Amino acid sequence: MYKRRLTTCPVCGGRLNIQKYKCEKCATEITGNFQIEEFAQLTDEQLIFLKIFIKNRGNLSELQKELSISYPTAKARLEELVKALGYESEEDNRKKTMEILEKIEKGEITPEEAKTILKKYKNN
Repeated sequence: MYKRRLTTCPVCGGRLNIQKYKCEKCATEITGNFQIEEFAQLTDEQLIFLKIFIKNRGNLSELQKELSISYPTAKARLEELVKALGYESEEDNRKKTMEILEKIEKGEITPEEAKTILKKYKNN
């Protein structure tokens, strides 16, 4: 039976840290502080959503049919997943773009400087 790694404390809900690995074959032990990868930190709901998203090859229309949810709900869950994996959301990108446009209006930066800044965001 498959068991997921614990990522949060069952008592207080705090984040758990892996400190020890042990080989089942030779009993070699490795100790230290190991971070849990992003996918292991996803909630069960987020993992199910991701699996169905991949199964439907990124087609939100098919995903929303399978999950019986609205398009706005599907889009919101996708944005939540993007943030959980450590990426910037569309909302974050919109805010940054608006900040840059405001700086142009105030004369704090030129349109060329704004273009350079936006290219950096896009490449990261």
